[in-house]
Amino acid sequence: MACSLDGVVAVNLWGERARFEAQVKRLTGKDALFEPEKVTAVLGQIQAYFQKERTVFDFPIDWTVMTQFQETAMRAVCEVRYGRYVTYKEIAARIGKPKAIRAVGRANATNPMPIIVPCHRILGSDGKLHGFSAPGGLETKAWLLKHEGSWLL
Repeated sequence: MACSLDGVVAVNLWGERARFEAQVKRLTGKDALFEPEKVTAVLGQIQAYFQKERTVFDFPIDWTVMTQFQETAMRAVCEVRYGRYVTYKEIAARIGKPKAIRAVGRANATNPMPIIVPCHRILGSDGKLHGFSAPGGLETKAWLLKHEGSWLL
């Protein structure tokens, strides 16, 4: 987990530390500093999510690490409630760019804050799972949807 003064910058729930530190440096231009006291509340909320005790997060996100399009798309993704899912096409329509379906998919693929920005709740226009860059790929995406009670396999 990495936070700036403005909020969460990146989340690393599955990967290796060196790769995560490189991602934080790429996003912020700074070396990652790990200060547990700044992320304790965030980690507590994520833990509660995995224990099915929390369905929304209420800590700030530092959107400055994204392009304007990514921020717009990811804010729309954040509006998809726990236990629900929509398609990339629906997100594109919601942000007023109905032809930007692939760009929405790319924004999801580069989401630095999985779980917090719930990109796992976005499906292909065919209603199937497409793309998930976290370790485990589509299996992890399916698990998260199932965890939230929105995916029947």
